[in-house]
Amino acid sequence: MNDQAARPAARPAARPAERPARGFVVEADGGSRGNPGPAGYGAVVLDAATGETLVEAAEYLGVVTNNVAEYRGLLAGLYAAKELDPDATVHVRMDSKLVVEQMSGRWKIKHPGMKPLAAEAARVFPPGRVTYEWIPRADNTHADRLANEAMDAGARGEQWSPSESTAELDAAADAATAGVGSRAAADTDVRAAKAVASPGWGPPDMGAPATFVLLRHGETPLTPQKRFSGSGGSDPSLSAVGREQAEKVAASLARRGTIEAVVASPLARTRETAGIVAARLGLEVAVEEGLRETDFGAWEGLTFGEVRDRYPDDLDAWLASPDAEPTGGGESFAVTGVRIAATRDKLVAAYAGRTVLLVSHVTPIKTFLRLALGAPPESLFRMELSAASLSAVAYYADGGASVRLFNETSHLR
Repeated sequence: MNDQAARPAARPAARPAERPARGFVVEADGGSRGNPGPAGYGAVVLDAATGETLVEAAEYLGVVTNNVAEYRGLLAGLYAAKELDPDATVHVRMDSKLVVEQMSGRWKIKHPGMKPLAAEAARVFPPGRVTYEWIPRADNTHADRLANEAMDAGARGEQWSPSESTAELDAAADAATAGVGSRAAADTDVRAAKAVASPGWGPPDMGAPATFVLLRHGETPLTPQKRFSGSGGSDPSLSAVGREQAEKVAASLARRGTIEAVVASPLARTRETAGIVAARLGLEVAVEEGLRETDFGAWEGLTFGEVRDRYPDDLDAWLASPDAEPTGGGESFAVTGVRIAATRDKLVAAYAGRTVLLVSHVTPIKTFLRLALGAPPESLFRMELSAASLSAVAYYADGGASVRLFNETSHLR
């Protein structure tokens, strides 16, 4: 007898009721005192049904343009909403006509520095789940206040951190101005009150930080020749020396026993390095596009001397300004910096309180360190980062960062 035929027909299981999609409102803003100049962003996530403030985010960005700061505010708000509920629908409200029209698809994005930011923002939620609305600046004062607080903190040499009494101060300000119709005045009062109410030190225990152990990939055939090898070139694999280096760093990390996850750039040399280490640690490798190396355009595969001979003017401009691109439409260091900052924010949120190995490249790792130190872009030319070296940065709940290790290579001896 056919066993399958003898079995009674199975009753289809009752389908659980689908959870209704949650709705959020994201208000975001960014500002630059100089354009470009010292800049910061602010973002707030609100419950669409109740108007309750769920998340506030702000950050001092160093010297960038106003448009970059506005896009960074948008990204922070979208990632915060996704962290609350990745299935949510989001309505974005901003007073930046440029960002709203570009993200709505009505205006073309021509500036090369804006394209990766807009592309990143479009990927946070699936298409159709985010809508955009332009609002007057007077209606965006919450996000504007946060952006200004971040810039004020940066001017003091500090990182922005939310006051424990923020919600109470906002509520008090709204109540005090009920019927007056002056939200801007209320925000000014809140800012003044927080300057008095906020303690000078954070809480004594902020919990375990998100710790990024930054591993540069092992050698490729191009490494000892000191050739430009970015994300737009031949994508070389590890050499025999590079694979041996990866095995040595894997053994060292296994002895320490602190790595809880492994994330790699999508390029072959980083995925291969990460695979060797992850196999030793018994972990899987997650791939993160944001960790890829800078695209060096027409300079890919060339030595510094060869670039000097062929493209002297372009090289001089590149050495003088983080906004200059390599010949042929590569990425500037400014664009790379924006990408790495967004990737950092995303990974800090995803791995809060954990120690994660990020397997990446020279420019991204130096940029992580530069941003953590608040160092100027030219500091990228003043760091030596060896193949298969380890660096580390810890990110705390108050927004602070601490560089714990740089260019460690003792495991290769």
